[in-house]
Amino acid sequence: MTEKMVVAIKVVFVAVCMWTTMPAQETNKKGTAAAVFLRIPVGARGLGMGDAYVSMKDDPSAMFWNPSVLATVQANALIVDHARWLPGIDFDYVGIVLPLQAAGTVGISTTILHTDEMDVTTPDQQMGTGEKFTASSIAVGVTYSRSLTDRFSIGGSFKYIHESLWDSYASGIAFDIGTIFVTPFAGIRLGASIANFGTKMKMDGDNLNVRVDIAPDMEGNNQSVTGKLNTDAYDLPLIMRIGISGEVFQTKDYRLTLAVDAVNPNDNAQSANLGAELGLLGEKIVLRTGYRDLFLADNEFHQSFGVSLNNIEIVEGVTVSLHYAYQQYAHLGESNRFTVDLRF
Repeated sequence: MTEKMVVAIKVVFVAVCMWTTMPAQETNKKGTAAAVFLRIPVGARGLGMGDAYVSMKDDPSAMFWNPSVLATVQANALIVDHARWLPGIDFDYVGIVLPLQAAGTVGISTTILHTDEMDVTTPDQQMGTGEKFTASSIAVGVTYSRSLTDRFSIGGSFKYIHESLWDSYASGIAFDIGTIFVTPFAGIRLGASIANFGTKMKMDGDNLNVRVDIAPDMEGNNQSVTGKLNTDAYDLPLIMRIGISGEVFQTKDYRLTLAVDAVNPNDNAQSANLGAELGLLGEKIVLRTGYRDLFLADNEFHQSFGVSLNNIEIVEGVTVSLHYAYQQYAHLGESNRFTVDLRF
């Protein structure tokens, strides 16, 4: 590692520590955003590195982390990501990336979070009415990224968001923007992104209709007037990420990369993520580990781990990489993430 690289990493790490340990605001922002599934990390690579991924390159999951990084994907790519996120909840992500050479790079993605069937209960029928319901959240996005120079790229995404709970629903739109800069100092990368800037979301639908007796003290009036419960509108989970990453050492057969991200969401306190990635046998096998939400009070996440088998040739010109990540929670068990990255 060069002296300049050491100095740069130390400066950024100290800045992140100072930023994330500033006195917290008196107001607790937890639980104040809608569509929080938009914060669930995409891809086993990023999850395995403790979400320190805003400045990492050559991964189609960049449509989630930092849309500008999509410009570093050199071949057509298809990514399929799946996890049993929490008990009774599945998370799925599908994306395709198409480099257009000098015209930039385009990506299309779909994110789906859905629950198992659950029993409908009421105060009078607490064991269930016999009816079933589900909840789901869907986001469909289009991403565009372009390299303005050989060191600087910019990108953005547009997303349509829809959430449903039985017969109630909410919809909205959001935008992401990001940049990445490869510095002349040992190839250190600086990345930044702002995600989920958009409209407020408010629940509507038949489940909010209630029968109202507008004059309960009077006899003979209409007792079947339909009223509607009024719900509040909530902001989307706006999140800003700033990060640095670089290769501590790199040879033909081995590579070690370190990454640090500072994270500032609108529905929680500031925190930092730290990750490492070790490439072996010319990137055929890659090991990862990381810590998420450092300096955050009541951190739910323990250390994460990941492994990849890269560039397995299926047919001529088509390769597949298989990624796995493991995340242990403090109170919610564990999550196993599986990602397939197909290049063609």
